[in-house]
Amino acid sequence: MFGPVLKGEKVTLRPPDESDAARFVEWLADMEVTRHLGANVFPTSLQQEEEFFKRIGESKDGVFWIIEAEGRAIGSTAIVGIDWISARGRTGTLIGDKTAWRKGYGSESMALRTEYAFRQLNLHKLSSGAFMENEPSKRALKKAGYREIGIERQHSWRDGGWHDHWLCELLREDWEQAHER
Repeated sequence: MFGPVLKGEKVTLRPPDESDAARFVEWLADMEVTRHLGANVFPTSLQQEEEFFKRIGESKDGVFWIIEAEGRAIGSTAIVGIDWISARGRTGTLIGDKTAWRKGYGSESMALRTEYAFRQLNLHKLSSGAFMENEPSKRALKKAGYREIGIERQHSWRDGGWHDHWLCELLREDWEQAHER
């Protein structure tokens, strides 16, 4: 499903529109953009991206948003694999527009998504991860309140070598305690 519009100071999270699929085709063709994604990502066609948006829009176990900043779409964020019984889900964020990197947009997107997950979806726990060498993602997740829970050693093959995967989670009670201040 697509999430509702959420507005922050720097970013707006919104459902995708008809122009967003083409942006993803461009972003996913750029190896610098995809090199830190958790799965091997290959370039896609416009039709594949349109089908992806259709599938995620019909999903009952995920919430997806486009991240907009500076008046344009710059990436996406999502909660996927939601287990409604155990009230948990996995999160991810992609800043596909490289001119928007290192401006705090990912951090603010994570904060908006987290508040929605706990306050509106009534989830109990969010989990996420990043390649060990992806310091910007790890910093943004920590800033959003996630804490390290472990490392999956030699988890992914990329660029001719094995890479460790950093795991993190955020419990609703920890997030609420941090936001009482």
